Parts: sequence; structure tokens; C-alpha cells
Amino acid sequence: GPFTRKLEAKFAKLHHRQWSIFTSSGTGALQAGLATLKEINHWQDGDEVLVPAISFISTANIVYHLRLKPVFLDVEPNTYNLNPKEIIKYLTKKTKAMIPVHVLGLPANMPQILILAHTHRLKVIEDSCDAMFVGINGQPVGSFGDLAAFSTYAAHLLPTGVGGFLVGDSPKMEAIARSYIFHGRHQSYLSID
Repeated sequence: GPFTRKLEAKFAKLHHRQWSIFTSSGTGALQAGLATLKEINHWQDGDEVLVPAISFISTANIVYHLRLKPVFLDVEPNTYNLNPKEIIKYLTKKTKAMIPVHVLGLPANMPQILILAHTHRLKVIEDSCDAMFVGINGQPVGSFGDLAAFSTYAAHLLPTGVGGFLVGDSPKMEAIARSYIFHGRHQSYLSID
């Protein structure tokens, strides 16, 4: 209802995004985001998504659930985040995206990650579940990638018990992601007051 829409608008603004969707969990936000990218970009089952070797299991599980292949990369020893130097080693013709995870409130090296993503035409979903309101040079995590997911689980920075957010800028991605989250319903159905 109107309270959720107000919360979504505020959350999007805080993370320098055009929209946000309040979800059942950070995992749900990640899965809806990756499903949206798979649909829009016409990825095939078995296409590859780069993920860090250290993360909560949902980062890799959502890749498996969407019949894509997670490719695990080593992490930086000082932050436990995806090591940008490892990306080139694992690129193949089937690599379509990467999911950098901001671990334990420490942001991944998004400037280097984005340069490589742009150079190799990779989509980026930031897993910001563990670093809400953390920034890089004044820019909040979740504002760098094509999409970003956040969690409001009890062990995270903004706890609500359960819940999450998916954020982005593309209206087309928003419509598709909302449809995934609401069991395939069209967005017009969801805005009935």
C-alpha cells in the first residue's frame, strides 16, 4: 500500500537510484534482479555469472536456481570481496554477469569492477545485503551496478526481521522485477488502491 511505496521511494533516493522494490528478503531481491537480467538480455541456461568464493550461499544459489552457472573467483585477502584481478582469468564466451558482494560492511572495489564489466559487456548486480549505507568516495553501495540487492534481515545493518530491497534505474527492469516478485502479475494490478 501507500506506506510501502513511500518506503521504496525513500530507499531509492538514499541509494541514488530511480526506484526500489521492497521484497521478502535479500535473496528474493537478488533472484528477481538476476531473473530480470536473464530475461531482458536473452541469456541461455548454462551461461555464466562470476561470484566471489566467499559470500552467503544465496549469492550462488540464485544463479543455480535460474539454471545459470556460478563461476567462483578468489577474494581480496584484506576485504574478502571479489578480487578484480581474478575477473580476466575466468572470462569465457558464456560469461554474462558478475555479482560483487560487499562483505561485512566493506565495499567491493567497484571502480575497477565496473571498468572490467564495461570492457567485457558484463551486467553487474551488487549484493549489498551486508553493507547498507556504506559508501565508496561518497557514493553509496548499490548505486554502481545495473541492479543492487539489500537485506533487512535481523543480522544486517537495517533490521526488520526479514525483508529486502532491489534497486535500479531502468523502468523496464523495474516492471519485470516487480512482476517476478508478485508471481507474474502485471504492475497495473499491483497499484490498485
